[in-house]
Amino acid sequence: MLILLTNDDGIYAPGLAAMAQEMRHLGEVVVVAPATEQSGVGHSITYLTPLIVKEVFHHDVTDGEKRLGWAVEGSPADCVKLGIHQFCARPPNLVVSGINSGANVGINVLYSGTVAAAIEGAFFKVTSVAVSLEIDEQPDYVTGARLARQLVEQLVARRPPAGSLYSVNLPAFHRGWPKGIRVVPMGLDRHGERFERRTDPRGRTYYWITSERVEPEKFAETDVSSLREGYVTITPLNFDLSRFDNLRDMAEWTWRMPERERIDG
Repeated sequence: MLILLTNDDGIYAPGLAAMAQEMRHLGEVVVVAPATEQSGVGHSITYLTPLIVKEVFHHDVTDGEKRLGWAVEGSPADCVKLGIHQFCARPPNLVVSGINSGANVGINVLYSGTVAAAIEGAFFKVTSVAVSLEIDEQPDYVTGARLARQLVEQLVARRPPAGSLYSVNLPAFHRGWPKGIRVVPMGLDRHGERFERRTDPRGRTYYWITSERVEPEKFAETDVSSLREGYVTITPLNFDLSRFDNLRDMAEWTWRMPERERIDG
């Protein structure tokens, strides 16, 4: 199995290193990751500037020089595109993105560079998994990667259709071992966002976004509520944004095309 591994925390992130080590139990791993942190960039891709790529290594006193992978001065989605087109000797069998530092649940799925990388893999009809670990002051990426590897292994064993897309979130281990696994939809509750107005030393006004905890809707079992309760969450995703429930109804509306003269005035 050929696995393309990426993230949005950057090529030197400990979560990426832990996941690389575990994914090698499943097959050959090609690492293509952002040169710097790209959290919250969503599915942005680079059009207006060249993508600078550098092969990077880690120098360890005990183990010597180790190749980390390819560092890309671009977004996670850029990394997957480049990885598939340039750095994988053949089409990968699996794309894995993570481990991300911090959960990607609820509407954060829409903002997440981690999830966007997995979506990009699904564009290419490759089974893709985004893995995120709930924020923790001292995150245990090694344990998280071992758990994630076993979950990915189970997903792959099911032989999902080409282009299947999943988001996996792990609860922080300082809360204890996860209570179990829940397959749940993403929550749609809005975050309690607000902007704090401040003034810098030069008298200029700036704003700092903050987030307040919002309780999920009662009786709604989602990735947000389940992770909060201490469960591993697995959410199958679909990047097709079409509202299929509206298509047939809207197709039956009577549409009137304005005359060209009326548009031109």
